Amino acid sequence: MAVPKSKITKSRRGMRRSHDRLPAATYIEDADSGELRRPHHIDLKTGMYRGKQILEPKD
Repeated sequence: MAVPKSKITKSRRGMRRSHDRLPAATYIEDADSGELRRPHHIDLKTGMYRGKQILEPKD
């Protein structure tokens, strides 16, 4: 059975796990409407994506 040679401290364990977190969601300001939206997603307020009308705008 595998047994560690020495105890891993909470500090060292935490430093190793510091990169395992989920990244924060990225938002950009839309050039046309000025609203925040996710990159590569449709702007739900205007219904535009890459300069084309995809959906009907919400009221």
